[in-house]
Amino acid sequence: NLQQSSQQAEDALSQGMEALQQSLLETISSASMGPNSSANVADYMGHMAMAMVKLGNLENFLRQADLLRQQTLQQLHRILTTRQAAR
Repeated sequence: NLQQSSQQAEDALSQGMEALQQSLLETISSASMGPNSSANVADYMGHMAMAMVKLGNLENFLRQADLLRQQTLQQLHRILTTRQAAR
């Protein structure tokens, strides 16, 4: 069933996105004060590197969501009659 499989995939993406957003927020928040001494620079840079990796993961989630959208539209095109698709 297209509706059920699309909903399950969307739910999984949404849950993963929420977890990633929370993790990214925590990473950025922990480094938001910036380095206030030379001893903290390495720690700050580590947090920023981790945030960049998580932003890359966020980009991947967006690509997966777009792929799901495209696949759903293709399947709908196959299911609908010409008249239904024209509406």
